[in-house]
Amino acid sequence: MEIAENAALVVVDVQKGFDEEEFWGPRNNPGADDNIASLIDVWQATGRPVVFVRHDSSKPVSPLRPGYVGNDFKEYVEQRRGKGAGPELLVTKAVNSAFYGTPDLDAWFKAAGVTQFVVTGIQTNMCVETTARMGGNLGYEVLVPLDATHTFDLVGPFGWRLDAEELARATAVSLHGGRFASVVSTEEVLAAAR
Repeated sequence: MEIAENAALVVVDVQKGFDEEEFWGPRNNPGADDNIASLIDVWQATGRPVVFVRHDSSKPVSPLRPGYVGNDFKEYVEQRRGKGAGPELLVTKAVNSAFYGTPDLDAWFKAAGVTQFVVTGIQTNMCVETTARMGGNLGYEVLVPLDATHTFDLVGPFGWRLDAEELARATAVSLHGGRFASVVSTEEVLAAAR
């Protein structure tokens, strides 16, 4: 695996509101936060661009709504913002894809000559997956370190229920098998980026 000198790290929705288990239900991958922190540290140390994405929910009961403490980034992310040697961007959005946020992520990437990005964060099968799919559709080389993401159990149509780990695996298979992105491990990405 090769990580470009200007490959971006896109940190999606690592917000306090996702710690409210009574709202979201059971999650998977308790090690995700440590892996996300490690990726941010290496990206900042190597001067690569880091994009922090925040979901500003328009739903009045959402733990991610603006003005509520859950909208804030988790402490370990907030402590790292502004600390890197490379460029940094804050994107806010109200939908799943970071490419439909403000400012325009695609335009920022193009202006910086970014052609490869790593996407990490919450939720695996929602905003991480949608951002990865759009990135692939837009022609970027996208890497998803699956163990630096997490999600929650979900109920769908016909009473079907998938637990968080099943959803993460389904996302990995769809992204990798569908060639939207390469699904990898955090360790592989860190080793290539150092």
